[in-house]
Amino acid sequence: MTTASLDTARAVLEELVAVGMRHLVVAPGSRSAPLAYAAAAASAAGALEVHVRVDERGAAFTALGIARATGRPAGVVTTSGTAVGNLLPAVLEADHAEVPLVVVSADRPPELRGTGANQTTRQPGIFGDHVRASVDLLPDDDVPARLAAALAALAGRGPDGPRPAGPVQLNVALREPLHPADEDGAVLTAWARRLVSRAGTAPDPGPRAVEAGPVRAPGPGAGTARSVVVAGDAAGVGAARFAEVCGLPLLAEPSSNARSGPHAAGAYRLLLDSPLGRRIERVLLVGRPTLSRPVGALLARAEVATAAVRPAPVAWYEPGRRREQVLRSWAEAAAFTGRGAPGWAAAWQEAGAAADDAVARLLSDGATGRPTGPAVAAAVWEACRRDGAVLVAGSSSPVRDLDLAARPGPGSPLVLANRGLAGIDGTVATAAGVSLGTGRPVRAFLGDLTFLHDASSLLLGTGEREPDLQLVVLNDGGGGIFTTLEHGAVGEREDYRAVVERFFGTPHEARLDALCAGYGVAHRRAATVAELEQALTAPVRGRSVLEIAVDRRGLRELHAGIRVSVVQAAARAAVPAAGRSGGGS
Repeated sequence: MTTASLDTARAVLEELVAVGMRHLVVAPGSRSAPLAYAAAAASAAGALEVHVRVDERGAAFTALGIARATGRPAGVVTTSGTAVGNLLPAVLEADHAEVPLVVVSADRPPELRGTGANQTTRQPGIFGDHVRASVDLLPDDDVPARLAAALAALAGRGPDGPRPAGPVQLNVALREPLHPADEDGAVLTAWARRLVSRAGTAPDPGPRAVEAGPVRAPGPGAGTARSVVVAGDAAGVGAARFAEVCGLPLLAEPSSNARSGPHAAGAYRLLLDSPLGRRIERVLLVGRPTLSRPVGALLARAEVATAAVRPAPVAWYEPGRRREQVLRSWAEAAAFTGRGAPGWAAAWQEAGAAADDAVARLLSDGATGRPTGPAVAAAVWEACRRDGAVLVAGSSSPVRDLDLAARPGPGSPLVLANRGLAGIDGTVATAAGVSLGTGRPVRAFLGDLTFLHDASSLLLGTGEREPDLQLVVLNDGGGGIFTTLEHGAVGEREDYRAVVERFFGTPHEARLDALCAGYGVAHRRAATVAELEQALTAPVRGRSVLEIAVDRRGLRELHAGIRVSVVQAAARAAVPAAGRSGGGS
């Protein structure tokens, strides 16, 4: 007779492999030991790739990165108690970004709950409504029957039809003994060999994006309008295709992965304050815009009609909470936008190119003599475009620097970012997961606080597969983004200067090189953008950190100068004649 807890563990993993899971991240623990032994057998047979991490929070974000990049479920296994609580940040991100993350939390059996037993808390339902389903799997349950609904919810299938995909919790109660008996070894080996046949060979579907159905030009009755397409996070190639077919300007965030279309306008968020931007009549939203206050202001303009393409439900939207008209197909979208008014798309292309040139000139003028965030962003973007590395964009300033300075065009890199809740936590682990899941080199562009927040994810156990990951760290000795917000203006006042610096700037003197040395990770500094560009020509192999120091002082003036330069450049570019276009429905 085999050990009951191992039988349960085998059954759970078998169901997960059957729904497409190929990667499992395991954090060590005693109560979760049966799951670890079953995972080890599955890994040895080639049915699963298993990664071991000592930190549950990092383990969860590693799994998140794998699932986000591949489009397939990825799991994280933890023991009971506080280990489960450490998964919450990754679960929150997976919830809002619709990532198929599977939490497999080992638990004490029912007879030990509520007794004060060691490492025992109320785990069932611990993630509340941030998971699509939570199953408390008890020792004698029928595993396939109990997990069926949860695994359907993981993939976005509900009893009443499609629903947003997202994370699920499988809380697995396990009784002792928790280790294999002598007779279990052969059973595990035979089971793992059979499991290989259930794994399948279908290619990864890739990162989640808005459904890219057929796009046709609007019919003659649709008329023309000064419409624009705003492509937010996870918009996908459909947004670029739609803009091209309909002859419309495309305002695409980096993680929209629509920025490569010929109609994508550079420095678009600053163009919204130009005369060209003020002539917009209609906005079609694809994906979720998360970066730009000017875009938020555009969507709120009373005189601008707005609509959003949402062929399927999305996790971050509650009906009635936004003003956009919800459209279920690209055909409805074409009827809404109409065809671009004569010269409208060309004007945006010309203004966008002029804006890009203005930004590039300002960043290369050497007026400050120091590197800047936008200049570093442009260098990282071009390096990824050149060598095909995936670009993981850190939250806060780096992703916004990319949005400002990354030139649209053919061959733009695949960009992934944790924009579900836009936290800085877990970015290093997420980027590692992207590389492990795709097998591709990854560059992560992140700030120093983001790096320090997740520095423990640099730890890699002996014998674990190493991701090909280069972390490009923009080190400004604190939180630079607050300088560009209202707090920066407050900080210019003598009575608040020290307060803003301490509570928002959060200055530090951490030595990133020493930290990397402690983890056995290669470290290199670049003092100038030219040095950075040279360093970025080397292929991404293994783990490394490329640090470039920038100065937060003068950041407000830099961005104000960029804004003025872009608006002036746009004013010199071609602008359609004044007055409204006609016929848009």
